[in-house]
Amino acid sequence: SRPRPSSLLRLLSATLALPLSLAAHADDGTTLVLGTATPGGGFEVYGQAVAHAIRETDPALKIELQATKGSAENVPLLEAGRLDLALVEGTVAFEALSGIGRAPAKLSVVAAMYSSPGMFVVRADSPYRTISDLAGRRVVFGAASSGLVVLARYVLDGLGLDMHKDFDAVLLESAKDGPPMVLNGEAAALWGGGLGWPGFEAVALGPQGARFIGLGPDDIVRVRDKHAFLKTMTVPAGSYRGQDLPIATVGSWSLILARPGLADELAYRFARALHRAQPELGQRLPPARETTAANTIAASPRTDVIHPGVIHYLREIGLAP
Repeated sequence: SRPRPSSLLRLLSATLALPLSLAAHADDGTTLVLGTATPGGGFEVYGQAVAHAIRETDPALKIELQATKGSAENVPLLEAGRLDLALVEGTVAFEALSGIGRAPAKLSVVAAMYSSPGMFVVRADSPYRTISDLAGRRVVFGAASSGLVVLARYVLDGLGLDMHKDFDAVLLESAKDGPPMVLNGEAAALWGGGLGWPGFEAVALGPQGARFIGLGPDDIVRVRDKHAFLKTMTVPAGSYRGQDLPIATVGSWSLILARPGLADELAYRFARALHRAQPELGQRLPPARETTAANTIAASPRTDVIHPGVIHYLREIGLAP
């Protein structure tokens, strides 16, 4: 017999009350396109690790990686709906979400990736020990559309310097082209960011070894006085071969952002799979140990820019009210 109207109403109410984890069809095959960056950079490696980790925890949620020119291209690709998710360096994400130099982007945060302390690397046999020493020298700042270039612009601006006026700045098509220029003496230094960053690893593992140049205490104060959204960060000793001392600097948190209109169910599923895979993800890629649900809250510019589906997951695990 057919259920009476009151029974139908109770059934509908019960269904709507189900958490997304139960209401979602977890066995439905779904593909999300994730934009990364150019070969040879940290985003390419991170994207591969994320795709592998999610495959282990939610096999039906497929992650299709798409190489891009980097953070500066990923934002408009998300806005145009050509990517579902994208890796975006923190300063680019901050500008987009805050509407600096543009209208605020209708994008949302689905996860914090990792912190990106910005610094320079030089060969260990070079005479350069401070940022001032690098003034007028040929310095590789990275791929032209990389968010790390934007981070460099903010850091240098805080120090009263200009990338193009005060340095012989080199911008690349691909991040992988930077380390060889330092190793063979074509450039004095390479700018980059993050722990386990491939460009830094390449120079540190070179025959001459590496020396890293961060910021002094007074320089950190100057930068943060002008750009308060940047955070004081420390690269622990031993993060790179030959790095015997911790390095103080400033940086930002890279984020995974979602396109406008990404379904709550999909954002929830992605966040759940990512954080359930966190132990394996961190083992596979040490910087990804910072890809935690707690850091997603801490690293987001504002709580209201976190995707509603992710907020639902954070509530489910007791991290959001």
